[in-house]
Amino acid sequence: MIQPTYLKPWLANWSWGTRIALFLVLLSSIVEFVAFALSQNYVISYLGAQPEDVSFSIQICYVGILAALPFQPRFLRWFEMKYYLLAVMVFGIALSIACIYTTDIIAFFIIRFFQGMVVCAVAASMLTLIPAFLELAYRQAVSSSIFYGTVLSSSVLIGVIASQVSLNSNFTGIYNYLILFQLLALSIVILGFSPKSNINRYPLYQVDWTGFVFFVCAAAGLAYVMVYGSKYYWFYDQRILNAALISLGGLALYIYRSLTLKRPLLDFRVFLYPKFWIGLSLVGLYYGMKESINIVFGYTASVLQWSTPQVIELGLVNVAGLIIFLVVSAVILIRKKNAILGFLISGFSVSLCYHLWMYLIFTPDLSFRDLLAPMFLQGAASGLLFVPIMMFVLTSVPPSTGITGLAVAACTRFFSLLNAGAGFYNLQLYYSQLYKESFLAHITDVDANAAERLGGFRQLFLSRGFSPDQAAGMANASLTKGLTIQVQLLSSRATFLVIAELTGVILVITIAVYVFNLLHTGSSPKKLVPTAS
Repeated sequence: MIQPTYLKPWLANWSWGTRIALFLVLLSSIVEFVAFALSQNYVISYLGAQPEDVSFSIQICYVGILAALPFQPRFLRWFEMKYYLLAVMVFGIALSIACIYTTDIIAFFIIRFFQGMVVCAVAASMLTLIPAFLELAYRQAVSSSIFYGTVLSSSVLIGVIASQVSLNSNFTGIYNYLILFQLLALSIVILGFSPKSNINRYPLYQVDWTGFVFFVCAAAGLAYVMVYGSKYYWFYDQRILNAALISLGGLALYIYRSLTLKRPLLDFRVFLYPKFWIGLSLVGLYYGMKESINIVFGYTASVLQWSTPQVIELGLVNVAGLIIFLVVSAVILIRKKNAILGFLISGFSVSLCYHLWMYLIFTPDLSFRDLLAPMFLQGAASGLLFVPIMMFVLTSVPPSTGITGLAVAACTRFFSLLNAGAGFYNLQLYYSQLYKESFLAHITDVDANAAERLGGFRQLFLSRGFSPDQAAGMANASLTKGLTIQVQLLSSRATFLVIAELTGVILVITIAVYVFNLLHTGSSPKKLVPTAS
């Protein structure tokens, strides 16, 4: 069989040039996804949007990725990769230009959906190429580390550039730099990719576009419900109810169509493998707990009043922990593939330490140095957990199921992130109300602490020349502000404690499985490596 030759000889024979070129092309797509992840305030001001609108624009981009993912194996077996990438990347540049001139939030949502499809097409092409230039033993661990490490760290790294651009010009300046980067990647494809790859072309017929529409309706409706639900009081609002019905209807029609078609987008046989369910549970739990880092970023912005560049500096510490331990986990898994369970124990242990640490130190006056170690630990936990979990998922199903395992894991990630966002919001809302009522019960004229604090504020403002009435009003406002901050901090601490307890339960179960397997095998737990037999 003739091996496909996607690259021209001058690039294919230049090992470091190939690595850099493929990474730059991959990064050009991911940049579209995370261009404003840590510059959301600029998007809000530029588009006149609400915070929920920005969250939805991120999630609708991910819907585009999920919707396009099942098609990629078919497209890459029919179209020549060079021309496929050229068409997709030119479309991506056009979408970036559209973002510059768009001021309507609905149009922005539509653009973001198509940007998700572009991201998926380019990333899938690179994930087809990158393993071909790696030794067989390295392919799964290294390619997963490169791709997911780039995805997990790029929001912070791109945020460094985005924040600087936004400080010196308006938000649309970000897209000028993005377009230049996309043009660089386009040049690499034009100059380095071969027009003929010698692939065994598979006819592009019976593509389930109807299923695609059903899936988009289901995923977009779910995203709308989870993002806007808390704002509109969930199912008391007709918009949320309609979106939920659209989502459920789309999901039911998609499942029915998949079970009745000869060539569905996804192979539902993957759900027959118990270890696949375990892997999906780990993916969901990991992503749900990982989102607690947003509490820290929110705290630094709202309580400590840090600027965006300062928040990003803290994010870089987190990325450092992620990259270091991602490399460590990839190197060890290459040499010892049965170490997955050991990584789960180590990763969840580090995650437990991080959440307990944040629970213990969360106060109104933390410094950068105080947050340095726990944020590094959070990145380390991600580095230890993600690649092993994804390898567990992907090796739990047979190769004959194609891309289904990856697609379902990506859907699980999507649902987990949505659930985590809504869950953290409502969990903090619950604790905020609980602590607020507790505080208000003590803020009376007969409570000595409250009276002393109000008196202190009043004297402070009187000493600065304010009238008695003004001083009384400002004292009440100061006490209210302090109360709000204390409620926020206590709610965040309670949330960290809940996640720590959940992590502890997962850790105990994982250790019990490890010990049980060790006792029954009498040696290292090799049987825990999933196999699709």
